[in-house]
Amino acid sequence: MERQQGEITADRLERLDPLCDSEREMIKDTWAKVYQNCDDVGVAILIRLFVKFPSSKQYFKQFQQVEDPEELERSAQLRKHSRRVMNAINTLVENLHDEDKMVSVLKLVGKAHALRHKVEPVYFKILCGVILKVLVKDFPDYITPEVAVAWTKLLDAIYWHVKGVYEEVGWASSSAM
Repeated sequence: MERQQGEITADRLERLDPLCDSEREMIKDTWAKVYQNCDDVGVAILIRLFVKFPSSKQYFKQFQQVEDPEELERSAQLRKHSRRVMNAINTLVENLHDEDKMVSVLKLVGKAHALRHKVEPVYFKILCGVILKVLVKDFPDYITPEVAVAWTKLLDAIYWHVKGVYEEVGWASSSAM
């Protein structure tokens, strides 16, 4: 199908809204406060993911049968994975001014989850939404509406880049991205 001049595709609508310098600083400032509670925040993110989106547990054999959030919270394996998630976010935040480094990190994450773990890419979108919900809920003094907009832009960029990696590796699935 040929596109008409001036026609915008759905892909183009999902282009990134780049962070400005003040937004990068807001993210770095709030992340410094969040990351002080790295373990607890990471666990809260994964528990919220599993409780609100139980289908996400299909990618974690060790948690598939665990229904009790308190049991999940006590899990050493959950804590270990939540630490990996938080460290990945930390690396991204530390490199907000280095797009090449950010893209490199997201390529590694995307390829691992697409090729090794076979995680549907929609779960990255879901996870990004969960991260924002946890930040807003648990850090209301720091995550003002303006700061939430900056975080939304960063989380959208994370999903956009990971989705691009999935496309690069030829991800084929029945789920919509």
